[in-house]
Amino acid sequence: MFGLVFFVCLLVALYIWKQSEKKKMTAIEIPDNLSATLENKVSYYRSLPEIDKPRFIEEVQQFLSETRITPIGTTIDDTDRILVAASAVIPIFGFPEWHYTNLTDVLIYNDRFDEEFDTKSRDRNILGMVGSGVMNHKMILSKAALREGFSNKTDKNNTAIHEFVHLLDKADGAVDGIPKALLSRQYTIPWLDLIHRKIKEIKEEDSDINPYGGTSQTEFFAVAAEYFFERPDLLRSKHPKLYSMMEKIFKQTPPTRVSKPKP
Repeated sequence: MFGLVFFVCLLVALYIWKQSEKKKMTAIEIPDNLSATLENKVSYYRSLPEIDKPRFIEEVQQFLSETRITPIGTTIDDTDRILVAASAVIPIFGFPEWHYTNLTDVLIYNDRFDEEFDTKSRDRNILGMVGSGVMNHKMILSKAALREGFSNKTDKNNTAIHEFVHLLDKADGAVDGIPKALLSRQYTIPWLDLIHRKIKEIKEEDSDINPYGGTSQTEFFAVAAEYFFERPDLLRSKHPKLYSMMEKIFKQTPPTRVSKPKP
């Protein structure tokens, strides 16, 4: 009898603890300057039809309420938090009910780090990472790379979007460049054929896609997604089949870029 009572008390205590943790998460204050920051800093949001902007804001707010964003050895401000949330929302905007169930924390380092998360070693060349093992459900981002991803209007790179695409890839249990949670089964073989063809072009130096995409099909998917969201018109012009497949995977057509905020 005592054992049963103890077990019930343990379950109650666990439930209360989980509810307490949930309240802590949802108690995060949403920045007052959210919409203005998105308009000024995030060209994807700025380029959306006006009818879609309220939903984008809601999804950013939802992400901020569900995910801890913590600086490690540096400082961050509301703009940095908003940029992290925008990076999360952009690739899932075609899936209105999506939640990152495989993420609880985003850790922000000042700049590059190595595989041991050391920011001072000679081998620090990592800008972003999706954690595994003891770091499972965590993402690490370089603050410098996060900001650069939204300040450079002409390149095809965005480290934060790259890492969130890895999380989407991981949603089916395997980070392998085949996002089964997003991609209809009928497109799996055409997608793999396209990946291998494009990687071959990269290795033959006959492509404008970031060479890092040639290291594996996993990295190709994330690099191609960066290109798709950062320079959609250019991707459609230079790689129409890849652009079309990205549309199918992400269930969206990125808006034509509005380069400057409204006065």
